[in-house]
Amino acid sequence: MQPPIKEPMKIYNIACIPGDGIGKEVVPAGQAVLEALAATGDTFKFEFESFGWGGDWFRAHGEMMPADGLDALRHKDAILFGSAGDPHIPDHVTLWGLRLKICQGFDQYANVRPTRILPGIDGPLRRCGPKDLDWVIVRENSEGEYAGVGGRVHQGHPIEAATDVSMMTRAGVERIMRYAFRLAQSRPRKLLTVVTKSNAQRHAMVMWDEIAVQISKEFPDVTWDKELVDAATARMVNRPATLDTLVATNLHADILSDLAAALAGSLGIAPTGNIDPERRYPSMFEPIHGSAFDIMGQGLANPVGTFWSCVMLLEHLGEVQAARTLMNAIERVTANPALHTRDLGGTATTAQVTKAVCDSLASPA
Repeated sequence: MQPPIKEPMKIYNIACIPGDGIGKEVVPAGQAVLEALAATGDTFKFEFESFGWGGDWFRAHGEMMPADGLDALRHKDAILFGSAGDPHIPDHVTLWGLRLKICQGFDQYANVRPTRILPGIDGPLRRCGPKDLDWVIVRENSEGEYAGVGGRVHQGHPIEAATDVSMMTRAGVERIMRYAFRLAQSRPRKLLTVVTKSNAQRHAMVMWDEIAVQISKEFPDVTWDKELVDAATARMVNRPATLDTLVATNLHADILSDLAAALAGSLGIAPTGNIDPERRYPSMFEPIHGSAFDIMGQGLANPVGTFWSCVMLLEHLGEVQAARTLMNAIERVTANPALHTRDLGGTATTAQVTKAVCDSLASPA
């Protein structure tokens, strides 16, 4: 009897873009954890290529990334991103010149942000246990309030005017609604909340609501409701267990997901996936925290948000068991208060948390 044919080792090509601030600390930590994970088996490995784009690149070249930068990323399997933001460069320049250039250039139209209270972490809500807060927020990531439509005229004069136009298309709303319903369908509770503001925004948001009704008919097994965005913030605080999967516009979900991370304990633990569901282009994974220049270079950054983003990266690559293994290692580390960073009330350093996760992967008992 011949021995079974061994599957060839898969090689995943990952682009790493640390960006600015603490991104330069947490992305290398994420690489170290992924390498430690790969070393526990012989089924896949990673090849990383780092790109030094961001504020420093802007100071040297006058742009946040090269004009042809997307071509360097196009054939990667995934992108691991740190943060964009520099106190000496206007925020709209750093965001539009790097992160949004990648998100929109690769049509990563679904921004997915899971939130739950990890073991050992105390959230600020008194009557909320880990089972009561287990959400995924789906953010429309290509249009809406961040479509980039608008302009300024008569700058420097008393009659100066500026506009930012929220633009929604039927195609854009249909695809994010369908993605959100499908995600809700895959989760145990099969529950979706569509966040809106159609009482005040009486054109695009009314279309948003109408399309939600239409798409819902494709998913009869999903229970869904509609909530005004301001009421949704109160519901997240007062009745968190009534929520599961949420879908919202670019701006609304941007705000709600930061609130969600804070309610789960810290922005430092929260992950994001900027997903191209059709897999035409690489998807990008990042922690939701900012560049945090006030703690840069001090070893204080919490790398858990990056590690959890690596879990999402693995899931996107189809490495579901490896993703579960890494998440288990993360949770074993967060369960130990001695390994909490400053944002969680502890004194652990970035390096200590990273080493602990790597050690947990090597000795999972």
